[in-house]
Amino acid sequence: MSKAQLIEAVMFFTPDGSIGKQMFYAEFETLLDGLVKMTSFADEQVRAVYMVVNARLQIRSAVFFYLDFDEEGAPDSGWNIPLQQMAERAGRGPDLGAGPIRLACRSQCPVSWHQMHLWDPSLVPGNNDLATLRETVRANSLGILIQEEEAPSVTPERLQVASEDQWYAVDASRDLAEKLAERLSHDYRQKAAQLVRQQRERLAALAREQQAELARAAAHGDAQRAELQGQIQALRQSLRQQEGLNQSLKAQLAEQLAAQLGEREELAVRVRAAERHARTEREILREQFDEELRVRIQATQAAAEEQARRREGEAAQRGASQVLERLAAQGVVFVVFHPGAGHLTVPLQDVDRYLASPLAYAASKCFVPEGQYRQWLEHYQRPRCAGMQADGQRCDVALERVETPGRFVVGESNCCMLHKAARLRTVG
Repeated sequence: MSKAQLIEAVMFFTPDGSIGKQMFYAEFETLLDGLVKMTSFADEQVRAVYMVVNARLQIRSAVFFYLDFDEEGAPDSGWNIPLQQMAERAGRGPDLGAGPIRLACRSQCPVSWHQMHLWDPSLVPGNNDLATLRETVRANSLGILIQEEEAPSVTPERLQVASEDQWYAVDASRDLAEKLAERLSHDYRQKAAQLVRQQRERLAALAREQQAELARAAAHGDAQRAELQGQIQALRQSLRQQEGLNQSLKAQLAEQLAAQLGEREELAVRVRAAERHARTEREILREQFDEELRVRIQATQAAAEEQARRREGEAAQRGASQVLERLAAQGVVFVVFHPGAGHLTVPLQDVDRYLASPLAYAASKCFVPEGQYRQWLEHYQRPRCAGMQADGQRCDVALERVETPGRFVVGESNCCMLHKAARLRTVG
């Protein structure tokens, strides 16, 4: 079989002895160049196998090697095992269906200084790594184009095969080319490794800058929080002072009521004196006294309560306005979220209008009436048919949700096809 009919592939073993990942050798070279990463192997040393497979899904060569991955899933930048050359110079191995394979592993390594980077496959029955590879190749998960075996163009009797020890005679030009290719590959990998290191250093510097920026933002936030806490404490103190003032007003009111009761007693004495003169005059005086007392008490109580309410309202409003103005001056914005309108930034002058009716405010931002917005919101939260069936129950069929209030039409968007058609017949 010609070399063009051989396929190069790399397979990765998992700790339990199964094949976890398969790829063609071209993909493996892309992995070594740092263009892709394998996060599933992050910070691990993985057992891998380089194989040469023919078009009948039979293994011809195998090199069992280790590959280290960093914490980001990138392979070791210094890894430089010549897998293809080792597969060509490897010794004989077991017959996996197409004659003895070429096998390179720790105990059978054609290049001694790479021995420490190789591993020996397990041949234990029930845990045979070579059998696992053979079955995985036969499964053809890589999608190799299978070719049927062709009749040999030359009969085996006419073939003259040199002895195995002469298969790889020293060829000066070939050795020179291989050394040159290996040196160029080594130089390329060194440059790639240097670029990777530079990128890692750059990323580390950016990470440090980001951490510093986060620290500055956190310090600024702490300062703002401390300032706001100070303002809250000041407001609390102001409220306590207002409460003390209210207590004082209540005490004054009690004194005024006591004085009025004294006046009432005085008037009562007058009434009793007037009773000695005439019953009619006494009744008139009593009525005048009661009416005058009632009016004065009511006026005094109303004035005191109004004054207390006014001072409390002014203090609370003044405190709240000061807090809002200080927050706005510090760059704090008031952001609310409403479906259909998204996140809304509420200006300071619109806070009262928003608090009075949040839904009306959101509807105005969606350019629809409040009623339409409320009906759309009910549909958005539960897109079900609102039509009524003959038994008086709601239809409740699932509908396609209308995402924006402006596209919502009552009686159409919230009705199924059956009730929508019934509504059209009713309208017609």
